[in-house]
Amino acid sequence: MSQDIIDELLREDLRGRSPYGAPQLQVPVALNTNENSYPVPEQVVESITQAVAQVAAGLNRYPDREFSQLRDALAQYLSRTTAVPLNADQLWAGNGSNEVLLHLVQAFGGPGRSALGFTPAYSMHPIITRTAGTEWIDGLRGARPQDREADGETGSADFDLLVEHTAEQAREHDPSLIFLCSPNNPTGTSLCLEVITACYEAAPRAIIVVDEAYAEFARAGTPSAMTLLQGRPRLVVTRTLSKAFALAGGRLGYLAADPALVDALRLVRMPYHLSSLTQVLATTVLGYTDLMLGRVDEIKQQRDRIVAELTRLGYRPVPSDANFVLFGGIQDSPALWQALLDEGVLVRDVGLPGYLRVTAGTPAETDAFLAAMTRLGGPSERQQA
Repeated sequence: MSQDIIDELLREDLRGRSPYGAPQLQVPVALNTNENSYPVPEQVVESITQAVAQVAAGLNRYPDREFSQLRDALAQYLSRTTAVPLNADQLWAGNGSNEVLLHLVQAFGGPGRSALGFTPAYSMHPIITRTAGTEWIDGLRGARPQDREADGETGSADFDLLVEHTAEQAREHDPSLIFLCSPNNPTGTSLCLEVITACYEAAPRAIIVVDEAYAEFARAGTPSAMTLLQGRPRLVVTRTLSKAFALAGGRLGYLAADPALVDALRLVRMPYHLSSLTQVLATTVLGYTDLMLGRVDEIKQQRDRIVAELTRLGYRPVPSDANFVLFGGIQDSPALWQALLDEGVLVRDVGLPGYLRVTAGTPAETDAFLAAMTRLGGPSERQQA
Protein backbone atom coordinates (compact mmCIF):
# COMPACT_ATOMS: atom_id res chain seq x y z
CA MET A 1 0.00 0.00 0.00
CA SER A 2 2.72 2.50 0.98
CA GLN A 3 4.61 1.66 -2.24
CA ASP A 4 1.55 2.57 -4.29
CA ILE A 5 1.26 5.90 -2.48
CA ILE A 6 4.91 6.77 -3.06
CA ASP A 7 4.75 5.68 -6.70
CA GLU A 8 1.75 7.94 -7.25
CA LEU A 9 3.52 10.93 -5.71
CA LEU A 10 6.86 10.30 -7.44
CA ARG A 11 7.68 12.37 -10.51
CA GLU A 12 6.25 10.65 -13.57
CA ASP A 13 9.58 10.66 -15.41
CA LEU A 14 11.20 8.73 -12.52
CA ARG A 15 8.56 6.02 -12.14
CA GLY A 16 9.76 2.55 -13.06
CA ARG A 17 13.41 3.58 -13.34
CA SER A 18 16.24 1.74 -11.58
CA PRO A 19 18.91 3.46 -9.46
CA TYR A 20 22.58 3.26 -10.31
CA GLY A 21 24.39 0.41 -8.63
CA ALA A 22 27.07 -2.15 -9.29
CA PRO A 23 26.74 -5.40 -7.32
CA GLN A 24 28.31 -5.07 -3.85
CA LEU A 25 29.41 -8.60 -3.03
CA GLN A 26 32.00 -9.88 -0.61
CA VAL A 27 34.48 -11.73 -2.82
CA PRO A 28 38.23 -12.41 -2.66
CA VAL A 29 38.90 -10.45 -5.88
CA ALA A 30 36.65 -7.46 -6.67
CA LEU A 31 37.37 -6.12 -10.15
CA ASN A 32 34.00 -4.65 -11.09
CA THR A 33 33.95 -0.94 -10.20
CA ASN A 34 37.21 0.40 -11.66
CA GLU A 35 38.58 1.37 -8.28
CA ASN A 36 42.29 1.79 -7.73
CA SER A 37 43.14 -1.57 -6.17
CA TYR A 38 46.16 -0.21 -4.32
CA PRO A 39 45.54 1.21 -0.84
CA VAL A 40 46.56 4.78 -0.09
CA PRO A 41 50.33 4.72 0.68
CA GLU A 42 51.25 4.84 4.35
CA GLN A 43 53.10 8.15 4.15
CA VAL A 44 50.08 9.74 2.45
CA VAL A 45 47.81 8.34 5.16
CA GLU A 46 50.06 9.87 7.82
CA SER A 47 49.96 13.27 6.12
CA ILE A 48 46.17 13.09 5.76
CA THR A 49 45.82 12.21 9.44
CA GLN A 50 47.95 15.17 10.50
CA ALA A 51 46.12 17.56 8.17
CA VAL A 52 42.69 16.42 9.36
CA ALA A 53 43.78 16.78 12.98
CA GLN A 54 44.76 20.39 12.32
CA VAL A 55 41.33 21.35 10.97
CA ALA A 56 39.28 19.19 13.35
CA ALA A 57 39.08 21.82 16.09
CA GLY A 58 37.62 24.31 13.62
CA LEU A 59 34.78 22.11 12.40
CA ASN A 60 32.35 24.31 14.33
CA ARG A 61 32.87 26.82 11.49
CA TYR A 62 31.69 26.47 7.92
CA PRO A 63 34.33 25.48 5.37
CA ASP A 64 35.85 27.83 2.81
CA ARG A 65 32.96 28.25 0.39
CA GLU A 66 35.35 28.86 -2.50
CA PHE A 67 37.73 25.98 -1.57
CA SER A 68 40.56 28.27 -2.65
CA GLN A 69 43.56 26.17 -1.60
CA LEU A 70 42.13 23.11 -3.29
CA ARG A 71 41.48 24.97 -6.53
CA ASP A 72 45.04 26.29 -6.46
CA ALA A 73 46.35 22.75 -5.97
CA LEU A 74 44.22 21.39 -8.81
CA ALA A 75 45.34 24.16 -11.16
CA GLN A 76 49.00 23.44 -10.34
CA TYR A 77 48.51 19.71 -10.87
CA LEU A 78 46.82 20.09 -14.25
CA SER A 79 49.23 22.76 -15.44
CA ARG A 80 52.14 20.48 -14.65
CA THR A 81 50.76 17.20 -16.04
CA THR A 82 48.94 18.48 -19.14
CA ALA A 83 51.26 21.38 -20.05
CA VAL A 84 48.16 23.59 -20.25
CA PRO A 85 48.48 26.72 -18.07
CA LEU A 86 45.42 26.92 -15.83
CA ASN A 87 44.37 29.28 -13.05
CA ALA A 88 42.28 28.59 -9.97
CA ASP A 89 39.34 30.55 -11.42
CA GLN A 90 39.11 27.90 -14.17
CA LEU A 91 38.66 25.06 -11.64
CA TRP A 92 35.54 23.77 -9.91
CA ALA A 93 35.08 20.77 -7.61
CA GLY A 94 32.37 18.67 -6.01
CA ASN A 95 31.74 15.55 -3.98
CA GLY A 96 32.81 13.21 -6.73
CA SER A 97 32.65 14.01 -10.43
CA ASN A 98 28.96 13.04 -10.37
CA GLU A 99 28.16 16.15 -8.34
CA VAL A 100 30.19 18.27 -10.76
CA LEU A 101 28.21 16.77 -13.66
CA LEU A 102 24.98 17.45 -11.77
CA HIS A 103 25.97 21.10 -11.35
CA LEU A 104 26.48 21.35 -15.11
CA VAL A 105 23.06 19.85 -15.90
CA GLN A 106 21.35 21.99 -13.25
CA ALA A 107 22.92 25.13 -14.69
CA PHE A 108 22.57 24.43 -18.41
CA GLY A 109 19.83 21.79 -18.65
CA GLY A 110 16.34 21.64 -17.20
CA PRO A 111 12.77 21.43 -18.55
CA GLY A 112 12.58 22.01 -22.28
CA ARG A 113 16.28 21.30 -22.75
CA SER A 114 18.12 18.17 -23.82
CA ALA A 115 21.46 16.42 -23.45
CA LEU A 116 23.10 14.15 -26.02
CA GLY A 117 25.36 11.21 -25.16
CA PHE A 118 26.69 8.26 -27.09
CA THR A 119 25.86 4.75 -25.86
CA PRO A 120 27.60 2.76 -24.52
CA ALA A 121 29.13 5.32 -22.18
CA TYR A 122 29.12 6.19 -18.48
CA SER A 123 25.71 5.12 -17.20
CA MET A 124 25.40 8.06 -14.79
CA HIS A 125 25.23 10.63 -17.59
CA PRO A 126 21.60 9.82 -18.51
CA ILE A 127 20.65 9.26 -14.86
CA ILE A 128 21.97 12.67 -13.79
CA THR A 129 20.39 14.30 -16.83
CA ARG A 130 16.93 12.87 -16.22
CA THR A 131 16.92 13.55 -12.47
CA ALA A 132 17.56 17.21 -13.32
CA GLY A 133 14.46 17.27 -15.55
CA THR A 134 16.41 17.28 -18.81
CA GLU A 135 15.60 15.14 -21.85
CA TRP A 136 18.22 12.50 -22.62
CA ILE A 137 19.05 11.68 -26.23
CA ASP A 138 20.85 8.40 -26.97
CA GLY A 139 23.37 8.99 -29.72
CA LEU A 140 24.99 6.26 -31.83
CA ARG A 141 28.60 5.13 -31.93
CA GLY A 142 30.40 3.67 -34.91
CA ALA A 143 29.35 4.18 -38.51
CA ARG A 144 25.92 5.42 -39.52
CA PRO A 145 23.33 2.62 -39.54
CA GLN A 146 23.13 2.68 -43.34
CA ASP A 147 26.92 2.25 -43.54
CA ARG A 148 27.23 -0.69 -41.14
CA GLU A 149 28.03 -4.17 -42.31
CA ALA A 150 25.30 -6.51 -41.11
CA ASP A 151 27.62 -9.16 -39.68
CA GLY A 152 25.38 -9.88 -36.73
CA GLU A 153 28.03 -9.06 -34.13
CA THR A 154 29.37 -5.89 -32.57
CA GLY A 155 33.05 -5.24 -33.20
CA SER A 156 35.40 -2.86 -31.39
CA ALA A 157 35.12 -0.38 -34.28
CA ASP A 158 31.43 0.03 -33.44
CA PHE A 159 32.51 1.64 -30.15
CA ASP A 160 34.39 4.46 -31.90
CA LEU A 161 33.01 7.95 -32.38
CA LEU A 162 33.57 9.02 -35.98
CA VAL A 163 34.00 12.73 -36.58
CA GLU A 164 31.38 13.28 -39.27
CA HIS A 165 28.78 10.93 -37.80
CA THR A 166 29.12 12.46 -34.33
CA ALA A 167 28.94 16.03 -35.61
CA GLU A 168 25.93 15.09 -37.74
CA GLN A 169 24.05 13.92 -34.64
CA ALA A 170 25.05 17.02 -32.68
CA ARG A 171 23.78 19.21 -35.48
CA GLU A 172 20.54 17.27 -35.85
CA HIS A 173 19.55 17.29 -32.17
CA ASP A 174 20.89 20.77 -31.29
CA PRO A 175 21.08 19.89 -27.55
CA SER A 176 21.91 22.05 -24.56
CA LEU A 177 24.66 19.66 -23.42
CA ILE A 178 26.77 17.01 -25.13
CA PHE A 179 28.53 14.35 -23.08
CA LEU A 180 31.72 12.78 -24.45
CA CYS A 181 34.00 10.34 -22.60
CA SER A 182 37.73 10.00 -23.17
CA PRO A 183 38.71 7.37 -22.22
CA ASN A 184 35.20 6.04 -22.50
CA ASN A 185 33.56 3.85 -19.89
CA PRO A 186 32.92 0.92 -20.44
CA THR A 187 34.97 0.57 -23.63
CA GLY A 188 38.25 2.18 -22.52
CA THR A 189 38.63 3.91 -25.88
CA SER A 190 39.91 7.49 -26.24
CA LEU A 191 38.67 10.23 -28.54
CA CYS A 192 40.60 12.04 -31.21
CA LEU A 193 40.43 15.79 -30.60
CA GLU A 194 38.69 16.30 -33.95
CA VAL A 195 35.54 14.66 -32.57
CA ILE A 196 35.42 17.23 -29.77
CA THR A 197 36.03 20.25 -31.98
CA ALA A 198 33.52 18.98 -34.55
CA CYS A 199 30.84 18.70 -31.85
CA TYR A 200 31.69 22.14 -30.55
CA GLU A 201 31.24 23.67 -33.99
CA ALA A 202 28.15 21.60 -34.92
CA ALA A 203 26.17 22.49 -31.77
CA PRO A 204 26.69 26.21 -31.11
CA ARG A 205 24.17 26.28 -28.23
CA ALA A 206 25.61 23.30 -26.35
CA ILE A 207 27.95 22.94 -23.41
CA ILE A 208 30.43 20.25 -24.49
CA VAL A 209 31.37 18.06 -21.51
CA VAL A 210 34.40 15.79 -21.94
CA ASP A 211 34.54 13.27 -19.11
CA GLU A 212 38.21 12.39 -18.52
CA ALA A 213 37.83 10.39 -15.31
CA TYR A 214 40.44 7.86 -16.50
CA ALA A 215 42.78 10.26 -18.32
CA GLU A 216 45.83 9.48 -16.18
CA PHE A 217 45.75 5.85 -17.36
CA ALA A 218 45.89 6.71 -21.07
CA ARG A 219 48.70 5.35 -23.19
CA ALA A 220 51.55 7.68 -24.16
CA GLY A 221 50.58 10.16 -26.82
CA THR A 222 46.85 10.13 -26.08
CA PRO A 223 45.61 13.74 -26.32
CA SER A 224 43.64 15.48 -23.58
CA ALA A 225 40.73 17.83 -24.17
CA MET A 226 42.46 20.19 -21.71
CA THR A 227 44.52 21.36 -24.69
CA LEU A 228 41.33 22.64 -26.37
CA LEU A 229 40.05 24.86 -23.55
CA GLN A 230 41.64 28.11 -24.69
CA GLY A 231 39.16 30.13 -26.73
CA ARG A 232 36.27 27.68 -26.24
CA PRO A 233 34.03 29.03 -23.45
CA ARG A 234 31.47 26.22 -23.90
CA LEU A 235 33.97 23.39 -23.39
CA VAL A 236 34.26 21.62 -20.03
CA VAL A 237 36.68 18.86 -19.04
CA THR A 238 35.81 16.83 -15.93
CA ARG A 239 38.14 14.61 -13.92
CA THR A 240 38.30 12.86 -10.54
CA LEU A 241 40.67 11.90 -7.75
CA SER A 242 38.82 8.59 -7.29
CA LYS A 243 40.83 6.59 -9.82
CA ALA A 244 44.45 7.66 -10.30
CA PHE A 245 44.71 9.08 -6.78
CA ALA A 246 43.00 6.12 -5.06
CA LEU A 247 40.50 8.45 -3.40
CA ALA A 248 37.18 6.81 -4.31
CA GLY A 249 36.15 6.96 -0.65
CA GLY A 250 37.13 10.62 -0.41
CA ARG A 251 34.62 11.75 -3.09
CA LEU A 252 36.37 14.54 -4.95
CA GLY A 253 35.72 15.32 -8.61
CA TYR A 254 36.53 18.48 -10.49
CA LEU A 255 36.37 20.28 -13.81
CA ALA A 256 38.33 22.81 -15.83
CA ALA A 257 36.54 25.40 -17.96
CA ASP A 258 36.30 29.09 -18.81
CA PRO A 259 36.06 31.29 -15.68
CA ALA A 260 32.63 32.57 -16.77
CA LEU A 261 31.26 29.03 -16.94
CA VAL A 262 32.76 28.18 -13.56
CA ASP A 263 31.15 31.28 -12.07
CA ALA A 264 27.74 30.15 -13.38
CA LEU A 265 27.98 26.95 -11.34
CA ARG A 266 27.85 28.99 -8.13
CA LEU A 267 24.17 29.55 -8.89
CA VAL A 268 23.30 25.87 -8.42
CA ARG A 269 25.75 24.53 -5.84
CA MET A 270 24.56 24.03 -2.29
CA PRO A 271 26.07 26.36 0.32
CA TYR A 272 29.43 25.13 1.61
CA HIS A 273 29.08 21.95 -0.46
CA LEU A 274 32.69 20.81 0.10
CA SER A 275 33.45 20.04 3.74
CA SER A 276 36.65 21.19 5.41
CA LEU A 277 37.67 17.54 5.70
CA THR A 278 37.15 16.90 1.98
CA GLN A 279 39.13 19.98 1.05
CA VAL A 280 42.13 19.18 3.24
CA LEU A 281 42.05 15.50 2.26
CA ALA A 282 42.17 16.26 -1.47
CA THR A 283 44.75 19.03 -1.15
CA THR A 284 47.03 16.76 0.86
CA VAL A 285 46.82 13.89 -1.63
CA LEU A 286 47.64 16.24 -4.51
CA GLY A 287 50.92 16.94 -2.75
CA TYR A 288 51.96 13.36 -3.54
CA THR A 289 51.37 13.44 -7.28
CA ASP A 290 54.58 11.65 -8.25
CA LEU A 291 53.99 8.82 -5.80
CA MET A 292 50.37 8.31 -6.81
CA LEU A 293 51.07 8.44 -10.55
CA GLY A 294 53.81 5.87 -10.03
CA ARG A 295 51.09 3.48 -8.91
CA VAL A 296 49.18 4.38 -12.07
CA ASP A 297 52.10 3.08 -14.15
CA GLU A 298 51.88 -0.25 -12.31
CA ILE A 299 48.15 -0.49 -13.00
CA LYS A 300 48.71 0.22 -16.69
CA GLN A 301 51.15 -2.70 -16.81
CA GLN A 302 48.48 -5.02 -15.42
CA ARG A 303 45.91 -3.67 -17.90
CA ASP A 304 48.21 -4.37 -20.83
CA ARG A 305 48.94 -7.81 -19.41
CA ILE A 306 45.20 -8.56 -19.30
CA VAL A 307 44.82 -7.49 -22.93
CA ALA A 308 47.69 -9.76 -24.02
CA GLU A 309 46.54 -12.80 -22.04
CA LEU A 310 42.87 -12.53 -23.02
CA THR A 311 43.95 -12.30 -26.65
CA ARG A 312 46.04 -15.45 -26.19
CA LEU A 313 43.00 -17.23 -24.76
CA GLY A 314 40.97 -16.34 -27.84
CA TYR A 315 38.91 -13.43 -26.48
CA ARG A 316 38.73 -10.00 -28.12
CA PRO A 317 39.76 -7.26 -25.70
CA VAL A 318 39.12 -3.68 -26.78
CA PRO A 319 42.31 -1.55 -26.73
CA SER A 320 42.12 0.40 -23.48
CA ASP A 321 43.37 3.77 -22.24
CA ALA A 322 41.70 3.27 -18.85
CA ASN A 323 42.30 1.10 -15.78
CA PHE A 324 39.96 -1.59 -17.09
CA VAL A 325 39.49 -3.82 -20.11
CA LEU A 326 36.29 -4.57 -22.00
CA PHE A 327 36.59 -7.94 -23.70
CA GLY A 328 34.37 -9.67 -26.23
CA GLY A 329 34.09 -12.96 -28.03
CA ILE A 330 31.92 -14.34 -25.22
CA GLN A 331 29.13 -16.73 -26.13
CA ASP A 332 27.11 -16.14 -22.94
CA SER A 333 28.16 -13.09 -20.90
CA PRO A 334 25.95 -13.75 -17.85
CA ALA A 335 27.16 -17.36 -17.69
CA LEU A 336 30.83 -16.36 -17.77
CA TRP A 337 30.17 -13.62 -15.20
CA GLN A 338 28.64 -16.20 -12.86
CA ALA A 339 31.43 -18.72 -13.53
CA LEU A 340 34.02 -16.10 -12.56
CA LEU A 341 32.03 -15.22 -9.45
CA ASP A 342 32.02 -18.90 -8.51
CA GLU A 343 35.81 -18.71 -8.79
CA GLY A 344 35.84 -15.76 -6.36
CA VAL A 345 36.39 -13.09 -9.01
CA LEU A 346 33.81 -10.32 -9.48
CA VAL A 347 33.82 -8.49 -12.83
CA ARG A 348 31.16 -6.26 -14.43
CA ASP A 349 28.44 -7.22 -16.84
CA VAL A 350 27.78 -3.85 -18.47
CA GLY A 351 24.82 -5.04 -20.51
CA LEU A 352 26.64 -5.42 -23.84
CA PRO A 353 25.88 -8.86 -25.29
CA GLY A 354 29.09 -10.84 -25.75
CA TYR A 355 31.18 -8.56 -23.51
CA LEU A 356 32.35 -8.25 -19.90
CA ARG A 357 34.51 -5.57 -18.24
CA VAL A 358 37.35 -6.24 -15.77
CA THR A 359 39.29 -3.73 -13.69
CA ALA A 360 43.08 -3.90 -13.81
CA GLY A 361 44.01 -4.66 -10.22
CA THR A 362 47.19 -5.53 -8.36
CA PRO A 363 49.49 -8.22 -9.81
CA ALA A 364 47.96 -10.75 -7.40
CA GLU A 365 44.42 -9.81 -8.42
CA THR A 366 45.35 -9.99 -12.09
CA ASP A 367 46.91 -13.41 -11.46
CA ALA A 368 43.65 -14.61 -9.89
CA PHE A 369 41.52 -13.30 -12.75
CA LEU A 370 43.72 -14.73 -15.49
CA ALA A 371 44.05 -18.07 -13.69
CA ALA A 372 40.24 -18.27 -13.44
CA MET A 373 39.87 -17.39 -17.12
CA THR A 374 42.40 -20.06 -18.05
CA ARG A 375 40.57 -22.69 -16.01
CA LEU A 376 37.26 -21.69 -17.57
CA GLY A 377 38.76 -21.87 -21.06
CA GLY A 378 38.63 -19.72 -24.16
CA PRO A 379 35.53 -19.01 -26.27
CA SER A 380 35.87 -22.13 -28.43
CA GLU A 381 36.34 -24.40 -25.42
CA ARG A 382 33.36 -22.92 -23.59
CA GLN A 383 31.19 -23.26 -26.69
CA GLN A 384 32.10 -26.96 -27.00
CA ALA A 385 31.38 -27.47 -23.30
